[in-house]
Amino acid sequence: MSAHLHQSLPILNCKSREEFLSNIYPKREPVILRGLDIGACSDKWTAPYLAQAGGQADVKVHVSSACEMDFINKNFVYRSLPFGEFVRRASQEEQTDFFIDATEKYYLRALGKDPRKDVADISTQFPSLASDISIPKYFEQSQFFSSVFRIASKGTQIWTHYDVMDNLLIQVTGSKKVVLFPPTDVDFLYMCGDKSQVLNVDKPDLAKFPQFVHASRVEGYLEPGDVLFIPALWFHNMTYLEFGVAVNVFWRHMEAKLYDNKDPYGNKDPLPAQRASQIVDRALKTLEELPEEYRDFYARRLCDRIRSKACKGHNEDR
Repeated sequence: MSAHLHQSLPILNCKSREEFLSNIYPKREPVILRGLDIGACSDKWTAPYLAQAGGQADVKVHVSSACEMDFINKNFVYRSLPFGEFVRRASQEEQTDFFIDATEKYYLRALGKDPRKDVADISTQFPSLASDISIPKYFEQSQFFSSVFRIASKGTQIWTHYDVMDNLLIQVTGSKKVVLFPPTDVDFLYMCGDKSQVLNVDKPDLAKFPQFVHASRVEGYLEPGDVLFIPALWFHNMTYLEFGVAVNVFWRHMEAKLYDNKDPYGNKDPLPAQRASQIVDRALKTLEELPEEYRDFYARRLCDRIRSKACKGHNEDR
């Protein structure tokens, strides 16, 4: 059994920046954009071409014996492989040379040269491939944050998480199942940081995650050439139905001063949210001075005050 409310992702033909910015972007809802010209990559990016043209620099990849990769409990290992060798392995379902077992799954989330400081940018890390792809210019160049190369084996499922920036996922090759949940579902997704503990969104353990039945699931399928717009804070879960190659483009849609500038991955919460979390930590520490009955009472009052003052969905329900 999965979430009880299902919607299908809209599929739109959006040919111009003006149409996107006027009719789609303001709604702050995910859509699949179909029919865009994403460049020569649509035809060129076969596994043999990528392996040959992408260079032989080592890339750090996730390797797992399970299809459902779990970032919270780390059911995978990190290994380094020459890019061409990684592509060769990821594109085949059985390995003669392997780290864990013959059917292990591979997932690349490209990193900057120095992962602690540099953001991922396909034009920097894979210049020989960057000229093949045309990224829709739906944002100002000054807002650009990163362009992340993502490649994975058939069957790989990437954990449910949210990002703090708006982004476009350009599906170049392979089909992919995408499941999304709106930001207002945060109470039902059993969060650990920016990731949901509900690993299997199709067959969740409802004894362990009973509130998940209240989540509002939005589902769709990406075909080669599709571009998925994912607004910030929308939770998303991806399953590679085939060996797949995508480029994920992130941009800063809020004022730059709100983002953490020591965040090369672009997944740290905005600075005001970080400060608010620190204040909550101090409040919880202070409540520990009280007996349990009082601690419970005042914690509930604080939760209600935060919801009534700051939470849009809570106010609308009243």
